[in-house]
Amino acid sequence: MIFRKTIFLFVLITFSLSRAQTKIDTLNYLKLINRISDLEYLATIPKEKELSGSFSSYDRRSIYDNNNQKYIDWHANSDGRGYIRKEGDDIVVFEKNGPGVIWRFWSALAKEGHIKIFIDNKIQPVIDQPFRDFFETVNKNEIPPLNYPSLVMTLSRGRNRFIPISYNKHCKIVLSKNWGAYYHITYTDFPKNTFVESFKEEFSKQESILLAETDRYLANRGYENKVYANQSTVKKKITLHAKKNNVIKIIKGNKAITQIKFEIDENLNTEDKKELLSKLWLSIKWDREQIASVNSPFGMFFGSYPEIYNYRALPIGVIGGDTFYSNWYMPFSSQAKIEIINKSEKKFSVKVHITEIPLINSADNLLRFNAKWHDGSIYLDNQKNINLSREEIETTKNGRIIDWIFLKTQAKGRYCGITLHIKNIWDEPVELSESWWYGKWNKKTIDWWWGEGDEKFFVDGEKMPSTFGTGSEDYIGYAWSAEPPFPNFDSPFASQPFTPVNGNGHTIVNRFHIADNIPFHDSFEGVIEKYKSYKWFSDKKNISTKGSTIYDVVVYWYQK
Repeated sequence: MIFRKTIFLFVLITFSLSRAQTKIDTLNYLKLINRISDLEYLATIPKEKELSGSFSSYDRRSIYDNNNQKYIDWHANSDGRGYIRKEGDDIVVFEKNGPGVIWRFWSALAKEGHIKIFIDNKIQPVIDQPFRDFFETVNKNEIPPLNYPSLVMTLSRGRNRFIPISYNKHCKIVLSKNWGAYYHITYTDFPKNTFVESFKEEFSKQESILLAETDRYLANRGYENKVYANQSTVKKKITLHAKKNNVIKIIKGNKAITQIKFEIDENLNTEDKKELLSKLWLSIKWDREQIASVNSPFGMFFGSYPEIYNYRALPIGVIGGDTFYSNWYMPFSSQAKIEIINKSEKKFSVKVHITEIPLINSADNLLRFNAKWHDGSIYLDNQKNINLSREEIETTKNGRIIDWIFLKTQAKGRYCGITLHIKNIWDEPVELSESWWYGKWNKKTIDWWWGEGDEKFFVDGEKMPSTFGTGSEDYIGYAWSAEPPFPNFDSPFASQPFTPVNGNGHTIVNRFHIADNIPFHDSFEGVIEKYKSYKWFSDKKNISTKGSTIYDVVVYWYQK
């Protein structure tokens, strides 16, 4: 009897110690709402098994052949109706074991066919409503329309919903007949020792209030930023001398920069403003770095190029034609060196505002902010292997010639988005179109559209990317943009600050991953398919028109 009691006590103590060592991380729904706008979280080191990806309607003919180590039909472009499997007349478009959360739902066309979302293996769906209503009401029992305009928005036809749908054990999403066309579902998997509060049919009063407060905060982006009790702001006017590295500030200590603002001279003429955007470079080095982690032309870093365009996103933007802001959270453990490199023959003056806070815990345990410019013109024509780097030539050999690489890195970190500039120009076609500028659909007088390329994110060496999109404009969050009209727009997480009214010229877009950042533990490779060559020809009715398409990009990410 004494022996049995001893064994029982030993097992009990062992079980208790095991539970103590396996700390449960609880994510209630309020914490998930806070993640929507939490820029600080981006600097945290990804936890083991914290992974993100996307389910989309991409063309399932695109596959990786393991036997031959080749990519097959990698340029396939019928991206509207792909799915996992059929269940009766319905299609399964998402299925994951928990714990996890869906951060973003996008569609180019949401119609009356139902969306059904099953949480934690329950027989009854927590959401069962017309797909169109999913973007217009909170849930199936809600009578008035949904009213969170900064969380659920339509961007040039694209439907976007950033209200978290969480699950602790399992989630399955099906779409019924006549649901529409094209979808993206962006998710995060959490470690198994995480308890996630699952999405319910109705929000609690507290959740509704926090969603409203988050929506209001996002609506005031650019004008309002998080205020810290111990923050301090340095404001000064700086002369940026020609052909010189101009040190703006060296900050010592274990700190974080929470905002940087630049005010330029509003009286500059148009040409001087263009030169400022392209010839001033923002450079930031953390701690003992010899090579800058932030290295970008001024305009591209702030998402406004080749001219100044007003727009407001959550992490960056331009207000009033002269004020550029960055809200990216930038920690460092010993020093931050902020410079502007003036590559122009002219000098400029700017007013600088830098807000910083001291950190209680060591920033050695945080990631560093990175933002770097990639010049797409060095490719020239990736269809013909002209001026490719060695790495890019290797990529073309295994069937991935369509992939335009914008970031490849090895470390722990989080991918957080891009600003993409497209210089897409062509000779005006001789033939007049029946409608719009160049006609509709199959009656165009020129095939000029640049945005068919899918985004693909390869995480930790995976061969088949865990994010595989359906088109460049879909990745940003809009849709059908090969057909006019072509509006400018902004939102907290995606913007098109400028595009020509007929598409011919410079377009600039950005997409930011905040809650839906992509954690990586060993490596990350981000690409966008590039269908249009550096030089191209459009042949309609035996009338050839020539054009040129060049990309350049600034990538934003955090890295250890």
